[in-house]
Amino acid sequence: MVGIQCVAMGMAELCSSMPTSGGLYYASAVLAPPGWGPLAAWVTGWSNWLAQVTGAPSVDYALSAMILAAASINNPNYIPQDWHTWLLTTLIMLIHGCISSMPTKWIANFNSVGSTFNIIALFIVVIMIPAAADRETQGLPRFTPSSQVWGDIYDGTDFPPGVAILMTFIAVIWTMSGYDAPFHLSEECSNANIASPRAIVLTSGVGGIMGWFLQLVVAYTVIDIPSVIDSDLGQPWASYLIQVMPQKTALAILALTIMCAFSMGQGCMVAASRVTYAYARDDCFGPLSKVIKTVNQRTYTPVNAVWYNTFIGICLTLLIFGGTVAIGAIFSIAAVAAFVAFTIPIFIRVFFVGNRFRPGPWNLGRFSMPIGYVACGFVALMVPILCLPSVTGSDLSVSLMNWTCLVYGGPMFGIMIWWVVDARKWFKGPKVNIQHQMLGREGNDGGQGESSGSGGSSETSLNKNTRSTDDAKAAEMA
Repeated sequence: MVGIQCVAMGMAELCSSMPTSGGLYYASAVLAPPGWGPLAAWVTGWSNWLAQVTGAPSVDYALSAMILAAASINNPNYIPQDWHTWLLTTLIMLIHGCISSMPTKWIANFNSVGSTFNIIALFIVVIMIPAAADRETQGLPRFTPSSQVWGDIYDGTDFPPGVAILMTFIAVIWTMSGYDAPFHLSEECSNANIASPRAIVLTSGVGGIMGWFLQLVVAYTVIDIPSVIDSDLGQPWASYLIQVMPQKTALAILALTIMCAFSMGQGCMVAASRVTYAYARDDCFGPLSKVIKTVNQRTYTPVNAVWYNTFIGICLTLLIFGGTVAIGAIFSIAAVAAFVAFTIPIFIRVFFVGNRFRPGPWNLGRFSMPIGYVACGFVALMVPILCLPSVTGSDLSVSLMNWTCLVYGGPMFGIMIWWVVDARKWFKGPKVNIQHQMLGREGNDGGQGESSGSGGSSETSLNKNTRSTDDAKAAEMA
C-alpha cells in the first residue's frame, strides 16, 4: 500500500506539472537528459501501451468468468467451456468499444455513474459478507481467530514465506494499476493541473484502503483456501462467496461485483484509447499512426484508436484456449508493464532533474524526493518478484511456468530492436509545450512554442521572477 501510494503521488505531481493525454510518455520526454528524450518516451510509451492494451481484456476476461460462474451456481449441470468464456469476453469487449466511441460528455456521465456505483457497492459488500457469513452452520466460529489471520501464511508456493507474501502482491498491483487514467484524460477535463492529480491520489488511496478492508473481511471469513482456488467454478471470488454464505446472498454479491467489473473494463478501454491516440499523434505506430490518430468528426473522440485496441484485445483473449497459465499472463503483463511505465518518469525526475523540476499547483513539496526514492525502490523490488513461478525445481513445467518475463520482455526487446534499426531515425518524441520545459536544460531557450524536448542551446537557471514571467508568457502563447 505504501509503495503503490508513493508511485501514485509521484505520478500525480508530474500530472500537475504537465497535464496531457500523453501522460507518462510525455513526461519522460520532457524530463529526460538532453538527447535522450525520444528514447525515454519510446520505452515509456510502449511499456505503458502494453499495460493499457491488456487492461480491458484482462478485466473483461475476469468479468466473463464471474458471469459464467454465476450461471454454474444457478445450474450445477452447466460447465463453462473455454469457447464460452472467449465469446462472452469478445461480446463485452465490443460493448465497451461502442461506449468508448461515444462523445466525451456521454462517456463522462457513464464513468460518473460507474464510479459512484463502485464505491457504494464496495461498502455494501464489505458489510454484507461478515453479516451474512454462515460459518457457524458448518461447525466453525463466526470468524477466523485473529491469531490465525495474522499469524498463519498459506503455503501456496515453493518459495520462503517472505517471498511468497511479495508474490501475492500481483493481485493488488494489477487491481491498483489503473489510477493513471486521470492523467490520460486530463486534456478532456477543466482545471486539469489540480483535478487530475487529485483524482490519481484519491483513486489509489481510497481504492487501497477499501481493498485492504475487503481483504481483511475475506481473511476472517474464508474456510478452505485450497478448495476456493481449485473449485470447478473456475472463479475464486465466486467460489469463496459460495463457501461462506447462502447461495442467494452469494449471487447477490456476485452480481454487484459483475456490475463493478463492467464499469472498470469500460474505464480501462477509454484510458487505453486515449493513450493510443496520443502515441499515434507522435507517429509511434509507424504507417498505422495516420489512421489511428484520426478523430471522429461526429463524436470528437478517437474512435479509430478505440477499435484498434478492441481488435488487439480480442486477439489477446485467444490465450484463453492456452489454459489458465497462458491467459494469466495478461494479468501479469498489465501489472509489470504499467508499473515500469509509471516509474520511468519518476526515476528521471528524481535522479536526473532534481531541484530543476518545475512543479504544478499540486505538488509534494519537500517530500517529493523521498517519495520518489520509495516509489523507485518499490518497483525495482516487485518487478522481478512478479516474474517468479509458483513452483521450483523438478515441479516446474511448461504449464506451470510464469511466462510474464517472456510475454512482456519479448515485445519490449523487439521494440528496442526496432528503435536501434529504424525508429531512432524518425521518432523525435512528443511535441513539448514551452511551459513544460525543465529550466536549466538544453533546448529551453524560451524562443519557440514547441520543441522535440531533446536538443537545442543551453541556458542558465532563471530566478523566480523571470520564471513567473516566462510562465505567464507561455500560458498566453498556449
